[in-house]
Amino acid sequence: MQDKLEEVEKLDDINSKRCHKMFKKIVAIEPVNLIPSAEQKLHDYAKEVVMFGDVPKNDEEIIQRIGDADAVLLSYTSRIEKNVLDACPNIRYIGMCCSLYSEASANVDICNARARNITVYGVRDYGDQGVVEYIISELIRYLHGFGDKQWQELPVELTNLKIGIVGLGTSGQMIATGLRALGADLYYFSRTRKPEQETENVKYLPLKELLHTVDVVCTCLNKNVILFHDEQFEWLGNHKIMFNSSIGPSHDISALSKWLEHGDNEFFCDTAAALGDDTGKLLANPHVNCMNRSSGYTRQAFDRLSEKVLKNIETFLKENNL
Repeated sequence: MQDKLEEVEKLDDINSKRCHKMFKKIVAIEPVNLIPSAEQKLHDYAKEVVMFGDVPKNDEEIIQRIGDADAVLLSYTSRIEKNVLDACPNIRYIGMCCSLYSEASANVDICNARARNITVYGVRDYGDQGVVEYIISELIRYLHGFGDKQWQELPVELTNLKIGIVGLGTSGQMIATGLRALGADLYYFSRTRKPEQETENVKYLPLKELLHTVDVVCTCLNKNVILFHDEQFEWLGNHKIMFNSSIGPSHDISALSKWLEHGDNEFFCDTAAALGDDTGKLLANPHVNCMNRSSGYTRQAFDRLSEKVLKNIETFLKENNL
């Protein structure tokens, strides 16, 4: 009998410790694109889980949704600013279910969160595979004339085509790998040289020289990095092709418009956000090719996103022994 009582006490102690390593309440203030099994897994990390199915209209609604929660999840469609943090003193953890590249580009006021001892985690590199497939697919269609446009009089292969990649982070490296496998002649520019990525088929050039050299340029830059102005488009010249795979525009809108006016340049992006034109005029430009659909949103991307979001939560709970 005594043995059974001791066994029960041990189980109670284990369960108590398990419960201790939990949030009191997790609130997803908007759709966060987790797969169903990941949403269910959230209940292992909190005594209460609330998932909202629509985007809040304003900060007041965000504050109401968070309430007394100590953990908050959000995607890229809402922002958590200082006034929200001020109004929700119980927050200990904010999980960004979207890309976090830098504090400056984040949709959470990370600086103020840090001052309040709030941990902010984001994810990266969950949708890059789809972006690579989009770029290669659209480029091949245009070179071969598989759609309603064709770059030159005769179809052209990727073989020996001079392509420049501006920004050689994870997605830039993956794009380079895919294009290199198809025989493209690749060049890259990055703020920092990456000798480990440089091969006979991937060569570094300063930006001006790269743009003078290539026929196709692909920008893979962090959010809010605007690198292409009138001067850069002049360096690139005409009868050229440009892809922007960044989350936001990598170009000045008026400079891009001017470049497209020449009539033989083509610009490609998957979403209107990557085009960056709020007026909608550029979206209607015949030389802008934008399907307005994120190429990174695939079933596999949602799997990777969910896995990384849960891993961040587990890391926080373990490190803080909640």
